[in-house]
Amino acid sequence: MVYVAPAASGVSLEVNSSVGKQFDAQIRATVHEVLAQLGVTAVALKLEDRGALDCVLRARLKAALLRATDEAIDWGKVL
Repeated sequence: MVYVAPAASGVSLEVNSSVGKQFDAQIRATVHEVLAQLGVTAVALKLEDRGALDCVLRARLKAALLRATDEAIDWGKVL
């Protein structure tokens, strides 16, 4: 599950994962890659993970961010 909230500046990321001891660094890297791809620079994220694959994490994060925005979406960046 991905929770998105606006932030004044910077990225706040809280990760709760059943596989966090093994994959916390990879989960955080994936989140930052997706944020960079979408051009997101200010957001508060809370991630509840139970061992989802990287591709699933990316899809969930993109869906949550796209639903949370009021701006026009550049679908070329998303796809």
